[in-house]
Amino acid sequence: MAKSNKTSVGRRGFLRNAAAGAAAGAAALVTPPLVNAQAQNTGTGAPSPGAAGVPAPTQAQIDRETGNVRPPATAHTITRPGSDLMVQTIRELGIEYVAANPGSSFEGLQESFINYGNPPNRMPEFITALHEESAVTMAHGYAKAEGKPMLALLHGTIGIQHGAMSVYQAYYDRVPVLMIAGNDPDFIAAHTAHDMAGMVRSYTKWDAEPKTIDEALVAIQRAYNEAITPPMGPTLVVLGSEIQKDNAPNTKIPAYKPPVFVTIDATRAKEIAKGLVEAQNPRIAVGRLRTPEGVQRSVELAELVGASTSTAATGGPMSFPQRHHLCGPGADTTYDYTLGLETGGAQASITGPALSKTAATRDTVHIGFGGTVPGAGGRGGGGRGGRGGAAAAPPIEADAEASLPLIIEEVNRQLTSDQKARIQARIAKHTTANHEARLTAITQAVESKRAGWNGTPISTARIYAELWPLIMNEDWCLASPSNFSGGHHVQLWDHNKPYSYLGGQGAGGMGYGAPASVGAALAAKARNRIVVNVQTDGDLNYSPGVLWTAVHHKLPMLTVMHNNRAWHQEYMFVEYMAGVRGRGDDRAHIGSTLRDPYLDYAKMAAGYGMAGEGPITDPTKLSAALKRGVASAKRGEPYLIDVITQPR
Repeated sequence: MAKSNKTSVGRRGFLRNAAAGAAAGAAALVTPPLVNAQAQNTGTGAPSPGAAGVPAPTQAQIDRETGNVRPPATAHTITRPGSDLMVQTIRELGIEYVAANPGSSFEGLQESFINYGNPPNRMPEFITALHEESAVTMAHGYAKAEGKPMLALLHGTIGIQHGAMSVYQAYYDRVPVLMIAGNDPDFIAAHTAHDMAGMVRSYTKWDAEPKTIDEALVAIQRAYNEAITPPMGPTLVVLGSEIQKDNAPNTKIPAYKPPVFVTIDATRAKEIAKGLVEAQNPRIAVGRLRTPEGVQRSVELAELVGASTSTAATGGPMSFPQRHHLCGPGADTTYDYTLGLETGGAQASITGPALSKTAATRDTVHIGFGGTVPGAGGRGGGGRGGRGGAAAAPPIEADAEASLPLIIEEVNRQLTSDQKARIQARIAKHTTANHEARLTAITQAVESKRAGWNGTPISTARIYAELWPLIMNEDWCLASPSNFSGGHHVQLWDHNKPYSYLGGQGAGGMGYGAPASVGAALAAKARNRIVVNVQTDGDLNYSPGVLWTAVHHKLPMLTVMHNNRAWHQEYMFVEYMAGVRGRGDDRAHIGSTLRDPYLDYAKMAAGYGMAGEGPITDPTKLSAALKRGVASAKRGEPYLIDVITQPR
């Protein structure tokens, strides 16, 4: 685009002219044209060179960065901004939220997000994040709760780099996250690049940098499809600032074509249906499916064939309901036919393509991230497959969720009246056996958690145990990882919804719990659901700004601090290392504890406008505090309780 010199008018004159234009009924949007950078230099002439040959910012760039700019006297009229079409495309994909820390490279898009449409700022609603890493992790948590993406908006090179850790976590966790990064080549040189997506290409599934509005609309649709197609993962579209602002009076949004998921073929569907129907004791092992619909289909199939099931619901989202009457070991643990859904080790295992396949084509510089390359391991699936049965077969590479309707249809075709009667009898036996097994497991779990019940600091088991009766009749989501706080919910709570527990960080990085919980709370806001965040103290200090986001957007979230005043896992590692080296452990706390001074998380929350209380050290005061916190979250008023806890 050609650059031109434009004279400027005073702010008041511009506002007076704009008001007059509005009174006359002019409904034009304006965007300032690019200006000649040389004409905007300081009075001394050419800009001074920066260090190591990097050009120093011009005075125009400095003015824009600091907000010391005035609209131009002459502006071209925009009747239909390209960014409006981009927002409409995103809306038609069903995106509910866009999270961003503001940046000038996407000012055209931001203006459209907040003003375009009737009503404006809906589908998606603009969510203010205080850091790009938090914005991406919010999208991560939302996607795990709902099984579909929300959008994270990033500013140039610095926004992508700030968000990079969260992008990596979402990639490793195989979570669909949609990202758009703004690119403004005529602004600050350090904020742009020739290939911005290249910075995270090794751990994104797909990226594009369209050059026209038409290309941009197609790219947004494809990015969405790529994100939700197994192996799911984050995708990135880089949009230049000028195509966001360009006029597009005649551009049409292309018709959206949903992705086609790879399914098993008809022959395989018949074989699997035959195995389930003819088995005397079939088993279905359910791992992590894509969406709540897949979970419903897995329940339908299990009930249809009377199979006992295993679940991954206590380890993450989108799996078989933990307390369903068919979930458990069943009446007989010798299974003669096992079907694995997104998990291996069965006579027939249907699993999506491995993450390593995507990594092999995207990791062009051969970084070889552990867990994404062949042979390096990775995230496992659900429960066991054919324990006590026939040998497992190689997995079938297809999408289990998309294949379930084919299997269900074929089972219905093959079932006879006699088989249906036997299946009902088998279901009755499984129901009784699973109920008894559940009671035994809960009794043992409660007994095992009595240790330290009345102790100070407060046991993590007591946090989970006293929370459960307060939320058990609510629609709830435990959005934070629980590995560092003991995972006591696994035995004590009922994980019956696709979003009951969202699982760990993916790549194990810190700064995840609070922003992921905020993302889950965005999903919960309009669904009469509450979100629980059992928050580790070290993790919160990476991204405390999300507390403000939760308050600002009135999210139904309860945060309970697991405040052991240390990065305790690392503390134990250093203690062990000092011990085996014979140095003693009296200095093992250095660099691994949060002491001198202790952090007051209730005051931290108050600084961001969040109600809360603590620190609580008396276990007899915990239950009342939790009751106040749950009540506050149900009102859409996020709440934080600082609990001084035992180490684990």
